[in-house]
Amino acid sequence: MNENQNPGLYLHVPFCRSKCPYCSFYSVPSTKLVPQWLRALQREVSLYRERFGRFDTIYLGGGTPTLLGTRDLAEIMDCLYAHFDFTTETETTIEANPCDLTPDKIRELKTLGFNRVSLGVQSFDDRTLSFLGRRHTALEAERALGDLRALGFENIGVDLIYGCNGQTMKDWTDTLTRALSFQPEHLSCYQLTIEKGTHFHGRVGLGKIRPLSEREGYDFFMRTSRLLEDHGYIHYEVSNFAKVNTYISRHNRKYWHHTPYLGLGPCAHSFSESTRWWNVRSVRGYCDMIEGGRPPVEGLERLTDQQMLLESISLGSRTTGGFDLSLIPSNPHSSERLMRLQEDGFLRLSNGRVLPTRKGFLVADHLPLYLLD
Repeated sequence: MNENQNPGLYLHVPFCRSKCPYCSFYSVPSTKLVPQWLRALQREVSLYRERFGRFDTIYLGGGTPTLLGTRDLAEIMDCLYAHFDFTTETETTIEANPCDLTPDKIRELKTLGFNRVSLGVQSFDDRTLSFLGRRHTALEAERALGDLRALGFENIGVDLIYGCNGQTMKDWTDTLTRALSFQPEHLSCYQLTIEKGTHFHGRVGLGKIRPLSEREGYDFFMRTSRLLEDHGYIHYEVSNFAKVNTYISRHNRKYWHHTPYLGLGPCAHSFSESTRWWNVRSVRGYCDMIEGGRPPVEGLERLTDQQMLLESISLGSRTTGGFDLSLIPSNPHSSERLMRLQEDGFLRLSNGRVLPTRKGFLVADHLPLYLLD
């Protein structure tokens, strides 16, 4: 458990102007159901009143939250503040598309209490943006970043993607360099993954998209980590970098430390006291269930002690904080494997904790099963 036990609040805005061909997150490319969704959302909020403690993070994700008008966003925030309790220094994040961020919109976001913006730039190369199906240009992304800074945002995150068709290491390095010129407080750098159900998945089957090889993925990852660390950023999670510790995403950190969090909206996930539950993956289904007087929960699981143990090691393997050495079974087999991982440069031990190295981040998903097998 994280020593900070304040829960986090996530709200899923399931609307986009268009669906990016690589995106597997739930959203619909239409705003017709926004009024019905807003009414349902406010009813869902009331279901959880007094069920969680004082929140210290709010995160509006999607979808494209900044697609909503100021009036709708104000209605959402007023509802949250009316039903829940928040600390005085709550980290309040909204994901944003560069196309949506006019100077007036940015001022409105500040007025509504947002103090952190996660900007979906993905690339500063127009060819790559076209391949990814993004609606903005590199110039629009630069303008949005410049306006955010000029209008007073002091905690800006930039999301980027590497491993796109035709993208060279130089292309990627140029994108990183342009991002660094704005000195964002946070950077998320993801390798393009091809998920089932996305448009890109079908194109891979037709041979029109070639995913990175394991060696290419290694080279891009290492280049990213070394370049950003050379510029003073902390590589604190597999895909995430912060300028200093205070800019580590407080909300995302809750997911990695089994801290309670509440998810609202279609397809949102929640966790509390070893129980995880998730909402129905449909805007219409979500609204219908709430209007019919039923919670919009689609599924629930109670994690066993063994599952909690496995998750603690798995999540810890993705962060520089690692996990407690005591989680590894005290037997010759596990001890031998732990020693081998240290000798091979994947892990190191410090003050009773098992810490992944940069090389270890690359195999983070495999470490728990290897240690506990």
